[in-house]
Amino acid sequence: MDGPAPGQLGSAVILGHVDSYEGPAVFYRLKDLEAGDSIEVSLADGTIAHFAVTKVETYPKTEFPAEGVYGSHGDETLQLVTCGGEYDADARSYLSNIVAYTSLVDTDSGEAPAAAGQK
Repeated sequence: MDGPAPGQLGSAVILGHVDSYEGPAVFYRLKDLEAGDSIEVSLADGTIAHFAVTKVETYPKTEFPAEGVYGSHGDETLQLVTCGGEYDADARSYLSNIVAYTSLVDTDSGEAPAAAGQK
């Protein structure tokens, strides 16, 4: 893993499919999130990181805000990313990306998780 885990300082990012040939996938309802909604992430050490959605945006793939999604902003953030918008059947691809931006509220231990390899 090259970036921070959810709950660590920096921008953690989780990418997931919106759907497949078999039907809805893990981020099918990402577009339905709203500011203030809660997200919980179970970490490898058993800690639960609690995030609050700050905004949800849709961007044409040609205008994907890489720095805004992957760049470090000095806080513990988590961005959830999936495909969305219009579907191009010829290209078999969605034309946009949906990004849910979140900020860490707390963890069930009351502190941010340790960086990988630290205890």
